[in-house]
Amino acid sequence: MHTKIRQLRTAAGMTQQQLADQVHVSARTIISIEKEQYSPSLMLAYRIARVFQVTVEELCCLEENRRLEDEKYERL
Repeated sequence: MHTKIRQLRTAAGMTQQQLADQVHVSARTIISIEKEQYSPSLMLAYRIARVFQVTVEELCCLEENRRLEDEKYERL
């Protein structure tokens, strides 16, 4: 999720401060998320997803993670 947020933010031409302002957190929170030092709450993930017009599932790469898990279990 951390990389995805950075990718979406930079693709939108948005600074960390601009994203922080839109989701009502500090820039330090966005920096910490992008550096994988902090995982956002579900509510914050939802607000970030809304900014970029994606689902929380897309933001969290849940589909990709589910596929990787399925592949792992198929090899057992």
